[in-house]
Amino acid sequence: MLKNAKRIGSAVLALLMCLAVTGCTNGGDKDSSHVDKVKVASTASADAIEAIPDGAQKEIIWMGTYNLNPQRKEDEKTVEMTLFNKKGGSVKWTMVNDAEKYDKLATAITSGKDVPDIFKYEWIAFPSHVVTGMYQPVDDIVDFNSDLWKDVKLTADQFSLKGKHYVAPISFSVGTLMMYDKDIIDNEGLDDPYELYTKGEWNYDTWYEIMSNFKQNNKGQEERYGIAGWFAPQLVQQTGQTMVTYEDGEFKNNVNSPAIERAEELLYTIGKEGLVDLNWYGSAKSCFESGNTLFYNMGPWAMTGTNGPTAEDNWKVVPIPPDPQSDGKYMSSDMLAYMWVKGSTAKEAVKCWYECARVATLDETYKETGKEKFFVANPGWDEEMYQVLQDASSSEYKQIFDFGYGISSTLAEDDSANGKRAPIGALYEDIYKPDDSGAQKTWTALKNSYTGTIDSELKEMNKKIKEFK
Repeated sequence: MLKNAKRIGSAVLALLMCLAVTGCTNGGDKDSSHVDKVKVASTASADAIEAIPDGAQKEIIWMGTYNLNPQRKEDEKTVEMTLFNKKGGSVKWTMVNDAEKYDKLATAITSGKDVPDIFKYEWIAFPSHVVTGMYQPVDDIVDFNSDLWKDVKLTADQFSLKGKHYVAPISFSVGTLMMYDKDIIDNEGLDDPYELYTKGEWNYDTWYEIMSNFKQNNKGQEERYGIAGWFAPQLVQQTGQTMVTYEDGEFKNNVNSPAIERAEELLYTIGKEGLVDLNWYGSAKSCFESGNTLFYNMGPWAMTGTNGPTAEDNWKVVPIPPDPQSDGKYMSSDMLAYMWVKGSTAKEAVKCWYECARVATLDETYKETGKEKFFVANPGWDEEMYQVLQDASSSEYKQIFDFGYGISSTLAEDDSANGKRAPIGALYEDIYKPDDSGAQKTWTALKNSYTGTIDSELKEMNKKIKEFK
């Protein structure tokens, strides 16, 4: 039987998974137990990193919810920390929790006391926290035309304000993947999504057809569903479009995009046909226990380790199905970056930290070590699944970011106390969900409910940008 659980909410946002998959070194906003720890097998690629010069500030202050340093004697240092220490640097941790972190950052900057040097990038950083003076541009310490940074330049350009870059991307990891039980696919005589993916035939249309056939094949009393998890934003963004765009230094409302409407109509259809399992599952394992839901879409954290398949399971993964009418390959990615805090005086040390973090991401020995560790921790994954994860996080895809999440808390955060939905989350996620009366809103009705708020917030932000210096 399906387990009853709380419904999916828009609070499910940036879901990170590292586990040595793409070279990133932290797994979210928890603590350093999420940090993948491997020894530096080779530092040859770090030769180009200059040591922090004598006389310069060598200790940087990291304000965050987890420690970048090892917490126990038996813990190994991360690759970037080992490199940073060798270059003369050290990191001091200012501990904060999620509820207080932005207030404490603002207080430190305003008072000029114990100002941190680096702070983790999150969606609200750009443009909201940039225009309020929390961060400074990175152009003085990052050369995006250099070999170390040139492959992330196009993404960094998306976070430019008045000709200056505010984000130096360290690494990307695919935001979500779609997992399924291949035994069910075979038993039902359905097309295998992975085979379709390898042939270039995995898209909106084939995904919908597989789910529809699965539901129609039902001969028992138990309800069948096609999909569960967090998938709507990523599905819409496969069009290459987002609710809010950033063009020529101005943020614009994009809800009238024909491409977005096409994706939203697909979401409306799968909701209307009962293909969406609205129960909340914290892992692929809990979702597949019933056997009634075909696909589970979530961050890789929810389908690895104890959340994922065992060696006896025959599960597979594929990326979010692409829009067959899109003009390219897009990925809603999780980005690891460290913001350079306004008021930081550790210019040389922050520059060194950025470079050490990038080298740790690019070092081939580190990647191979990470792969070996991944399979030890995930015996139910095979080479094909791992390669899907790698492919989906590769530079072949253009990284998609909806700046609506960074405009204001009004657009991005639910007001649960007053029962108000955040417009950006609602536009992506509510189209397939019935309201309290059991009815679904059409795309026209849904966007009309929120477009006024979006216009108002964008007008205010664009005004701030014009005044920003």
